[in-house]
Amino acid sequence: MDTIHTIGRRKTSVARVFLNEGTGKIVVNGREINEYFTIPAHLKAVMQPFNVTDTEGKFDINATIKGGGITGQAEALRLGIARALVEVNPEYKPLLKKEKLMTRDPRMVERKKYGQPKARKKFQFSKR
Repeated sequence: MDTIHTIGRRKTSVARVFLNEGTGKIVVNGREINEYFTIPAHLKAVMQPFNVTDTEGKFDINATIKGGGITGQAEALRLGIARALVEVNPEYKPLLKKEKLMTRDPRMVERKKYGQPKARKKFQFSKR
């Protein structure tokens, strides 16, 4: 099996995922996954595609993540891993889709509008 390359996105984070057969080693931006994602919820989110498909420890992942915050990066990596697993075996797609792991979350930060302090907040209005 040759290297599978996929991309996952969330908010402004972009994760490039390279998947190979191996022993379950995950490297993110040159660091081990436990060093990069220190919060257990983020680690759980990243490992979710492997848990759903029962492939934990069968593939090595080398990922580069740019932009956004740590939560967005974890969710971008999760989508990239799910897409890579579907390329390995298309039978995983219904399992991952059922857990909503194949869906790109479209929610982004709303832009600030001119004449206002923030995206939705308005300056105080005085009638008189």
